[in-house]
Amino acid sequence: MQQGYTILAASCASLLLVGGCLGTRQLAEAPPQFPPVYAHQIYAFEVRDADGVPIVHPFLGGFNIPRPQLVDIDGDGDLDLFLQELTGRLKHFENIGSSIQPAFRWRSDQYLGLDIGEWYRFVDLDSDGDLDLLGELPYSHLRLFRNDGTPAAPAFTTVFDSLRTANGELLFADSQNIPSLVDIDCDGLLDLFVGRLDGTVYRFESVGDDENGLPRFQLIDERFEDIEIVAQIATQHGANALTFHDVDDDGDLDLFWGDFFEPGVLLIRNTGTCEAPNLRNEPEPFPQENPVSTSGYNATLFADINGDTKADFFVGVLGGAFQPNTTTVENFYFLESTQDGFQLQTEQFLSQIDVGAESIPTFADLDGDGDQDLLLANKIDQRDFETARIYHYENRSGPEGVLLQLVGTLPLYGYHSFAPAFADLDSDGDLDMMTGTWNSDVRYYRNDGTAAAYDFVELSEHTVDLTRGSYSKPALVDIDADGDYDLFIGESSGELNFYRNVGDPSQPQFALISDNFDDIDVGRLSAPSFTDLDGDGDQDMVLGREAGAALLYLNVGTPEAPLFAPQGTLNADLPYYSAPAFVDIDGDGLVDLFSGGMGGGLMFYQRIP
Repeated sequence: MQQGYTILAASCASLLLVGGCLGTRQLAEAPPQFPPVYAHQIYAFEVRDADGVPIVHPFLGGFNIPRPQLVDIDGDGDLDLFLQELTGRLKHFENIGSSIQPAFRWRSDQYLGLDIGEWYRFVDLDSDGDLDLLGELPYSHLRLFRNDGTPAAPAFTTVFDSLRTANGELLFADSQNIPSLVDIDCDGLLDLFVGRLDGTVYRFESVGDDENGLPRFQLIDERFEDIEIVAQIATQHGANALTFHDVDDDGDLDLFWGDFFEPGVLLIRNTGTCEAPNLRNEPEPFPQENPVSTSGYNATLFADINGDTKADFFVGVLGGAFQPNTTTVENFYFLESTQDGFQLQTEQFLSQIDVGAESIPTFADLDGDGDQDLLLANKIDQRDFETARIYHYENRSGPEGVLLQLVGTLPLYGYHSFAPAFADLDSDGDLDMMTGTWNSDVRYYRNDGTAAAYDFVELSEHTVDLTRGSYSKPALVDIDADGDYDLFIGESSGELNFYRNVGDPSQPQFALISDNFDDIDVGRLSAPSFTDLDGDGDQDMVLGREAGAALLYLNVGTPEAPLFAPQGTLNADLPYYSAPAFVDIDGDGLVDLFSGGMGGGLMFYQRIP
């Protein structure tokens, strides 16, 4: 299914050495404002996959555990997309196409600022014709965001009290489980179903509202229909996601179950009627003709996405007991309803840059053509758990605009959590590479090729070992303006290691000066990057970290004698496991910001003049 639309990119006429393109926009002449201001851009310029196909949503940041729902939130007759990837945050994609040919456009990473906790469900809870929103209220209670607007203009009121039973007790749902609300027995009253970690299901039924307008529910059954899901692995139960849908068009609702210990989706057919449901039937894999099989814990939904009156099938893979590393890229399945049953169309319903998990970007002119290519590393390969990968996106920008295209991966093997840094360390005119790894060392690769055709050869004798910690992340920078590259290394503890180059421009030799540079500690997973943010001619420092928001250190010294002063967090909403990289990608004279993150994708932030 095509989800395309035109993405306008900045035009450019020639390429800058620092990695952008000189376009029709006027270059910045005055020093840029400080602290810098960055705007997150999803569709800033074109990126293509290895087949040359444009990536529709390039800078979303990647998905690892997407929980989708399709609803018409704006009353325009087509389905909009909501998706939860992180605790408390709900992404919103507006359907700017139609009910027959959808085209989704990102609008927000946190819909209307609402904190939904660990899960969410849109449902008309008060029967007023618009969609309300349920979410998780810490800890494991049910929060209602009541829609006091209209079907076309929702306005949610946060109700801080949890939903309660008829006698006033707080309703409880394990935060790992995603409940469902439907009218199971066609009596006009909503039923609430809460899957439990032991594989059974609670059923509650609405008994009306309290004096505050909050619906109350009565516990009807602690073992609904005697359902008890037992996993394929021994007799284990686990986190689950429930969905009801009339899949066989017989007028009653069937139950779909995704379990942590189940690689597929289980269907429990309703062989009763709408008024008298009967789900006392053996679970069966779904779809019957070609069952879904993933890493487990599958959140499902049904929606007619193409206007043919038949509900299509979607699966968000949350990653269960069956190697979740295999589904950190392909984890949003779309199966179209056809005459031959449900047919898989894609495992990545929203196309984006996504290399798995814990991505780390850097920019370097790897092919010697005068512009900066993107190198994007990950934690582990999806199909070969013996190694991580570094993906090479070639910069093919020209007069028509900025363009990056995936051309392959670097020929490195045998280490996890690559974190590359590039510089001409031996002054032979080509770029050498140092890369961090999962364990404590930084590997050195000399380029024995040319500036236009790299040939990286590992020199184990030049490996740099940390005194402690892991997840090393190197940055090469001439911090003392003596003509050679010095080495900073971030690592798991959140501290920063500094190695001065005591060799010369053609013979690097890194000597440890401090394994706790300036007593800096960012918490966990420090990721250093250097650039001149205030335009004063020296290198400022930005440190990514596990918590996301990167820390900014202004160099108030000189190019020869740096002195870093903390400036708080960088003005950009970076993802968890942030890994910043700076480059003027659009040639406007301002250094833009990219970041990897936990989701395995890439975030782009354009610097505002």
